[in-house]
Amino acid sequence: MPNNPLAEICGFPITNSTSTAVSHREGLLCPFHNVCPNCTKDKADNPLAVCSVNYNGHAVITCPVRFREDWIILKNAVKFVWPDGGRWTTLPEVKLKDADGSQAGNIDYVLVKYNDKGKIVDFASIEVQGVYISGNLRNPFESYMDHPTSRFNWDGGKNPHPDFLSSSRKRLLPQLLYKGGIFKAWNKKQCVVIQKAFYDTLPELPQTSKEKADIAWFLYDLEYNRREKRYHLVLVDTVYTDFEAALNKVIFTKPGNVVDFVKILQDKLDEKMSNVPETHSVFELL
Repeated sequence: MPNNPLAEICGFPITNSTSTAVSHREGLLCPFHNVCPNCTKDKADNPLAVCSVNYNGHAVITCPVRFREDWIILKNAVKFVWPDGGRWTTLPEVKLKDADGSQAGNIDYVLVKYNDKGKIVDFASIEVQGVYISGNLRNPFESYMDHPTSRFNWDGGKNPHPDFLSSSRKRLLPQLLYKGGIFKAWNKKQCVVIQKAFYDTLPELPQTSKEKADIAWFLYDLEYNRREKRYHLVLVDTVYTDFEAALNKVIFTKPGNVVDFVKILQDKLDEKMSNVPETHSVFELL
């Protein structure tokens, strides 16, 4: 079986040879409501048009734009924030500042609820997180694009793979700490959109009821449709948590045995002491 780390390119598996799939790949078009018709991931003039990668038999989303399929992430978020409905819309990439006026980052999407006069009466945040990739993803992508084939085989070295740990520590945690802390202080609901495979790498979060929750974790996955020969985004679970309880669980790593750590220190100290270079007093050399 060919080795192929590329699950989706421009929204379609490479095994999909329909005219729609081919035209999207040839034009580097994005079918998931990107800011423009083309893919702009990594570089606008030379995009890395990989939506998801193959990993342990699953398609893992690497591009946050991939979560925009049919905008189901917005529809599901609204059901959590305002179960009674009402007029609402979405504002993307909204700048957020702290009390000192310093930038705390951008909110991926802010849901706003407004009255019949167009005045905002409530709002909530949506943060969308794909996963970072460890290894070089551009090499297999460009190799495929040079010679597109459904039997593509990557033999150029170690496969690129999802880096879930970096995705949580470098991206997700700062979002919760800075932006999430501000929204918690304002007593506003928060929604986190990630893939279930990513969530499963986090510590088990203490859950609460939907009514009491500060944060709703929407866990999505990609399900393959054999008839259409493509993946579709589906909501597989929703986890409701309290902000502080979830944050404490994610931030504070369960400690290992301190005795084991001291042993490591002792071994390093012993090695250092045994390799001390021979020295002589200045007076001995006279």
